[in-house]
Amino acid sequence: MMSRTIAALLALALSAGAAAAQPADGLKDQIVGSWNFVVAEVTAPDGKKSFPFGEAPKGILIFTPDGRFAQIHVAGDVPRIASNNRLTGTPEEYAEIMRRSLSVFGTYTVDEAHRTVTYNIVSSSFPNWEGTAQTRTIDKLTAEEFVNTNPGVGGGRGSASNFYRRVK
Repeated sequence: MMSRTIAALLALALSAGAAAAQPADGLKDQIVGSWNFVVAEVTAPDGKKSFPFGEAPKGILIFTPDGRFAQIHVAGDVPRIASNNRLTGTPEEYAEIMRRSLSVFGTYTVDEAHRTVTYNIVSSSFPNWEGTAQTRTIDKLTAEEFVNTNPGVGGGRGSASNFYRRVK
């Protein structure tokens, strides 16, 4: 009787240890948190690469446990407004800022089987995206790094690969 009890406890301990060693979290649980924006690389249909926010952008991507997200991408060298008043910039300043920054927020869902995340956009600094859904492939997701690809960048420009590092 004692040996059966010991064997049962040993089996229970081993299974608990194995469960702890397994990543218990799915992609949705792993994606939750704050991610620093590292770079976005657009690959055009002809294979040409571009960096719409420059090679040293600033930004953040946040996923909450209840399914909300916020993304801000800003070029590292976005111009300042000479008047020092955000409401009195020149048309040229506004145009450059618009071209070199993007903010998006809404809800998200994760498809574990297809390794995708879909952004259901509530609003964006690019108003044409309001009310749309964008599905991105999850190319890499570790405790420290997250890479996703938007296969259909607007205007037929190609696909955009976005690289993030977890905020520490």
